[in-house]
Amino acid sequence: MGLRMHSLQRFYHWISTTPSLFELKSPFEQLSSLSISPYIEEEYQGNPRLGFIYQHLCTQLLTQCDKYSLLKEEIQINKPCGQTLGAIDLLLHNHELKRNEHWEVAIKFYLLHGGTWYGPNAHDQLDKKLARMLSHQLKMSSTDEFISQYPNYNDLSEHLLIQGRLYINPFSPETIPDTCLGLFINQSQITGYWCYQSQWEQIGEPLYELEKPLWAIGLQEFIDPINKPNGRFVHAQTKSGQFWFVVPDTWPKG
Repeated sequence: MGLRMHSLQRFYHWISTTPSLFELKSPFEQLSSLSISPYIEEEYQGNPRLGFIYQHLCTQLLTQCDKYSLLKEEIQINKPCGQTLGAIDLLLHNHELKRNEHWEVAIKFYLLHGGTWYGPNAHDQLDKKLARMLSHQLKMSSTDEFISQYPNYNDLSEHLLIQGRLYINPFSPETIPDTCLGLFINQSQITGYWCYQSQWEQIGEPLYELEKPLWAIGLQEFIDPINKPNGRFVHAQTKSGQFWFVVPDTWPKG
């Protein structure tokens, strides 16, 4: 499933107004301070996966404002032997500060369990993702391989836009961490709930399943509520707008 025009407009607005998952201290960014133009593209023809839609809309937001212009996007960095080192999301020119910038963008959803923020696929963890973005992805623009490929783009500043939502289990409460890797979590983004399949009856109101491209913005029309999931994780919401993950009782181990 992709996104229809109206949903793309809602997602575009969501990106432009939603705070970072982390407090705003370099390299973290959010886009709410920009003068944002309306979303004008008629339709999105790219990869329908959430991360690709998100990066596309971030690019539109950043390059339709007066502050930035796009230099390059999705740059593959290769070692001399041909092995891929990775990809850089965006190179932008900041007209106000008269500098070139390296931006990485990511949308993530994490569930707190035992002091660790896990993705619904528990192989993904916030601490691991953050460490990789800070120590690998943002550093690719200062590697010898990048500089040799793009000698005109040296001395780039580093910028990380990471948005999404953090989820806690209201039926198995635990202390919510203030930080991850010593960086302060934006507590305003801990707005989701999650529970085990065996805690389903405690939710107390119908849930409506979300296709992944709608994980950020949710539904506006509600048709059929879901039954109790069996052996798979489900992301859903209530009519009142509360987001829920329901995960198997074996999660995060299986």
